[in-house]
Amino acid sequence: MNTSSLIQSSALALCFEGAAVPDWVQLTPAGPDLPSRDGRRWKMSDPAIVLSAFAANRAAGQDVPVDFEHATHVKGPSGEMAPAVGWVEELDVRTGALWGRIKWNETGHTAIASRAYRYVSPGFMFDPKTLAVQRLVSVGLTNLPNFTMPALNRSGDQKETDPMDKAVLEALGLNTDATAAQAVVAITKLRDAERLALNSAQMPDASKFVPMADHQLALNRIATFTADEKSREEANIIAAVDAAVTAGKIAPASKDYHLASCRVEGGLERFTAFVAASPEIAAKSDLDKKANPGVSGILTADELAVCRATGMTTADFIAARDKKE
Repeated sequence: MNTSSLIQSSALALCFEGAAVPDWVQLTPAGPDLPSRDGRRWKMSDPAIVLSAFAANRAAGQDVPVDFEHATHVKGPSGEMAPAVGWVEELDVRTGALWGRIKWNETGHTAIASRAYRYVSPGFMFDPKTLAVQRLVSVGLTNLPNFTMPALNRSGDQKETDPMDKAVLEALGLNTDATAAQAVVAITKLRDAERLALNSAQMPDASKFVPMADHQLALNRIATFTADEKSREEANIIAAVDAAVTAGKIAPASKDYHLASCRVEGGLERFTAFVAASPEIAAKSDLDKKANPGVSGILTADELAVCRATGMTTADFIAARDKKE
C-alpha cells in the first residue's frame, strides 16, 4: 500500500493519486486525547484494547460496516435502508492513530473516486466514566470533518450517542435523519434571526422615543417659557395692585399684603373681583398730578396717599396742614 497517498490530519480527508481509492484509511486522530469539534473529548490511551475487541468480533463473524452519514445507526434502527458501502477488514495503530483497511464495494469505490465523499467519521463504544474508547462499531463517509459529530454507541449499559441528537434536530425543526450540514444551515438561520432581533432592540421606535439632545432642548424651552410666564404674571399682579391703590380701592399701606395674596393660585382673579366690588376708600383728586409740593392747596402724591389711608378729604388735609404751618 502506498501510504504517501494519504494525509494524516484531524480532518481525515481521503486523498488520492489519480483515480486510486485508498484501502487503508486513517479513522481517528492520534491519541491519547480525541477532541471533537463540538467540544466533547474521548480517550484512547490504549489502542490495543480497540484492536483486541475488533479481532474478537471478527472471529465471531461480526464485521464493522462503512456507510453513508452513519446510516447504520441513524436509519437502521427505524427499519430504513442503510446499506454498507464497504467493510473494515483490518485495524492498525500508527503513531497513536487508528487506521482501518477497508474493502469497498462498487458504491463506496465510486463515491470516493468521484470525490462525492472525502472524509470518514468513526462510530465507537466508550466507557461513560473514563471516556475511554473500547470498540469500533462503524465508519461513516461524510463531507464534514471527522469528530464534528459525536461518537455512536449502541449496546448494553454503555453510553450511546448519535451523530446528531434527535432532540436537537427536532428543536431545529428538522427530520431525525437530517445531516449535520442541514443542522448547520438551520443554526445559522437562527443566529441571523437572533442578530436581527438584537439590532432591532438596539434601535428604539422613533414614535415612542426622542434623542436626548432634543429632549433637553425641549426642557430648556419649557423652562424659559415658564420663567417668562411667571414674569408676566408678576407684572400683571403689580399693575393690578397699583391700579387699585391709584383708584382708592385699597390703602397703600396694605399693598404688600395684596401682592402676596395675588401670588397664590387664583389670587389675582379673586383680587380683581374684590376690587371691582369694593367702594373707593379714598377720594381721587387730580391734585396728585401736579408736582408743586408745599404750596397751599396742592397735595403731593404722598399726601394724597395719606388722605386715602385715613379717609380724610383733600380739603380737610390741606386745612390741617396749612394750619400747622
